[in-house]
Amino acid sequence: MSYFPKTPRGAYLSATLRVVKAWQRAAVFCRKFMKACEPAHFRPMVHPRSVLVVILATVVLFGCGEQQIAKVPTSDQLMNARLGSLLWQISNPSKRHEIEGYASAVSVERGETISLFVNTGDPTYSMEIFRLGWYNGQGATRMLPPIRRVGRRQPIPTPDPNTGIVECNWTDPLALPTADPRTGEPWPSGVYLVKLSASPSGKQSYITFVVRDDHRHSDILFQTSVNTYQAYNFWGGHSLYTKPRSYRVSFNRPYRNGYGSGDFLFWEYSLARFLEREGYDVTYTTDVDTHAHGELLPWHKAFLAVGHDEYWSWDMRNNIAAARERGVNLGFFGANIGYWQIRFEPSAVTGQANRTIVCYKSSVTDPLANDPDPRKRQLTTTQFRKPPVNRPEDALIGVMYDKALARADIVVQQPSSWVFEDTGVDQGDHLSGLLGYEADRMFDHAPAGTERIGHSPYDGNDTTIYSDMTIYQWRTGSKVFAAGSMQWNWGLDESFVLKGRAFANATAQAATQNILINFGALPNRSGQAASAP
Repeated sequence: MSYFPKTPRGAYLSATLRVVKAWQRAAVFCRKFMKACEPAHFRPMVHPRSVLVVILATVVLFGCGEQQIAKVPTSDQLMNARLGSLLWQISNPSKRHEIEGYASAVSVERGETISLFVNTGDPTYSMEIFRLGWYNGQGATRMLPPIRRVGRRQPIPTPDPNTGIVECNWTDPLALPTADPRTGEPWPSGVYLVKLSASPSGKQSYITFVVRDDHRHSDILFQTSVNTYQAYNFWGGHSLYTKPRSYRVSFNRPYRNGYGSGDFLFWEYSLARFLEREGYDVTYTTDVDTHAHGELLPWHKAFLAVGHDEYWSWDMRNNIAAARERGVNLGFFGANIGYWQIRFEPSAVTGQANRTIVCYKSSVTDPLANDPDPRKRQLTTTQFRKPPVNRPEDALIGVMYDKALARADIVVQQPSSWVFEDTGVDQGDHLSGLLGYEADRMFDHAPAGTERIGHSPYDGNDTTIYSDMTIYQWRTGSKVFAAGSMQWNWGLDESFVLKGRAFANATAQAATQNILINFGALPNRSGQAASAP
């Protein structure tokens, strides 16, 4: 029996939009109030967020002029209501291979089993499984009690002398079903961390994987950038960046970055926390899945490519472009996106598909570059914008990569854009610290009607160059947003602090809400509020 009334979708959208707009207008008032106080060097004792809570509570309690509509929470929102835990954080990181591991797949469907391989010299170790999210600010929830296992020293493979690939063939994995062991209920889609703790050394590291939900039409599909994690992964001494560098890299090895979590915690986690804090209907995937299962993208209102999403396959590009043709909204919350073309190959050890990334970064050394078959030549692993690929990134995204090592502010150019509606910004206002470290700009291939809404100067080796933030609407109605900066996501969550500096930015948060509203994704703060213990 349902306790939620059946009501027209339009009534729900209307009521929810009024609440969102009320929240945004209140946010503008609070920001202007704080700004007005600054010249007198006075800060009110009441935090602006407290004022927002009071205003929002008033809206909810006394109504918006019409009947309030309750939305049935999704399984992900119910999971977000679980009690959070700070136990997921590492306090004694492994830095010399004391304990490390990898998963048998970058992702699995809800309820499927994933294998976890671990290498340690300690006699025993424990595994704790966490789903990352908001969880009342705790950042994660533990899915199972600690699992204790006997330690095993695994062989470290020798790099292949021809390609540089380092691929593990470890044994004695833990086969982990992604379901509640008591009820059999599959775990919700999300990004999961396995915290490894060796005993008696106390050293700790992570394994990461994604749980997908291939059968649910969520509003938002959040893509993690595991291809790029692996391209920069120098575990075993070789990556696509080492000297000498590899031409192939394998997912069958631990990540060195993020103590085994890859780049998720650095570039992507803040957006995930924001989405779940606000109660958006979101499921998670990886760019390997965008390559292999692109037909699922049109099931969602919005597709988000998040963080440092530098390495794409030909099929990834095709599948994302096809989603745009189907009216799916695209959000590029990062920079340097879709820059290098890669190919996937099966594992030479296990035979499993898509476990090896091939990238020569050259139209000279890649053997496909001179293949007589044009369908094979187009798969050459060089930059997408260069021959023989000839698919510049900005033709899809609106901008494309220009420079690295940018450290500056995002500067608003078009405050009248719907992205900045009700944010209170003016032309020339700065969003402090949100530009970098790689930055994109407009070139000559952006779709007709592309609008530059941010134009941000930064130092480019003794000359001033600019990064751009853009929007456009495709002929199918699809809206496309490009942040043009990898650091935009840092502004979405108060928990991100780097070298003592916080980057949370109320304008970036309100603008992101506007983007998602225009993508057709509405927050469900009633679901978020339920996360309080």
